[in-house]
Amino acid sequence: MHDLDEQQWRELLQRLRRFALWLTREPGSADDLVQGTVERALSRRDQQREADALRAWLFTILYRLFLDGKRRDRLHSRWLAWFSGAHDSGEAVGDNTESIILAQADLQAFARLSAEQRALLLLVSVEGLSYKEAAQTLGIPIGTVMSRLSRARAALRELTEGSPPPPALRRLK
Repeated sequence: MHDLDEQQWRELLQRLRRFALWLTREPGSADDLVQGTVERALSRRDQQREADALRAWLFTILYRLFLDGKRRDRLHSRWLAWFSGAHDSGEAVGDNTESIILAQADLQAFARLSAEQRALLLLVSVEGLSYKEAAQTLGIPIGTVMSRLSRARAALRELTEGSPPPPALRRLK
């Protein structure tokens, strides 16, 4: 691919892993997703021409691989439920317990957002992609990125600052 030095590749892989980790919520799956992304990018390197767009292109590949995996997982979701759910519950120790608790609550609120909302917030707010790059990455119009990002920020604000609205109930007869 492009002439990136070792440090640039390390930084890019760290960004991809961070994004994958927030999407999958599981380190092993995140690593597999990053590996799949790199494999796909290397096998299709002739499709990517602009060095400036490399980062957005890799995020696009990663996100599409994630979506493909989610589609496959739906077929086996009942079986996967039996094997998932084991999370470390270790407590963080630090000087300011209140700030640690608030940070953990914010991360838990972020994790409660949909994968689509997490992806948008990560791409724009954390990874610094422009709205246009995020739109290309996710394969949606730029206006949709802006409106979904606004809703994602509002949802996160609601989860962290206020009480979340109750789930909508359907009337059954």
